Amino acid sequence: MDVSQNLETEEDLLTCLRIWFYHPQQHRKGPYSFLSLGHPLKHPADEPLRIGRDAQSCTFALADPRVSRKQVALQAFRLPGTSEMVFSLQNLSRTVKVTVNGSELDFLERMDLPGKALVRFSDYEMLIVREAGEAKQSFEIVLDVLTVPPSQETSNWKPSTLDMVDSGTQEIQPIEAKVPSESDERYSSLEIPPIL
Repeated sequence: MDVSQNLETEEDLLTCLRIWFYHPQQHRKGPYSFLSLGHPLKHPADEPLRIGRDAQSCTFALADPRVSRKQVALQAFRLPGTSEMVFSLQNLSRTVKVTVNGSELDFLERMDLPGKALVRFSDYEMLIVREAGEAKQSFEIVLDVLTVPPSQETSNWKPSTLDMVDSGTQEIQPIEAKVPSESDERYSSLEIPPIL
């Protein structure tokens, strides 16, 4: 095995955090203009990943004045005695309510995330899915956008006739990235597991 194959194998072992965004006005407002959608990005595991509207202080900025300057922070950590990397989410906003799987977080409160979590703030919904890998010095992040709210799969959602298709249900489908630059099989199709 040559060095490039070995390096590729090590890359495949990194934990990957997939974050899908949804906003009911996303096609008109353009809140994701600062985000690199559909492309794997590396983030240092020892630094918090911040999401908010301030591009200077946040890792990922949303172009929306109703989002707090610093809305939420995701922090990677290892479980004792394992090489598994997991994440916690902290509410950084004093004014905008944040919920994780229906549980509200007050200002500076933090919650450990399960492998799949639905995070809500303002009119945004974020589906966060952790793909297991080994805890390293960094992890991968893939951001994308959903065409329908991920909360449709939870009991909080009431279907309407507009949301139904021939089968009576609608699958959540991500919006394809605007510029697919590489043909990396790991990211060629974004499948969203159902919310439990």
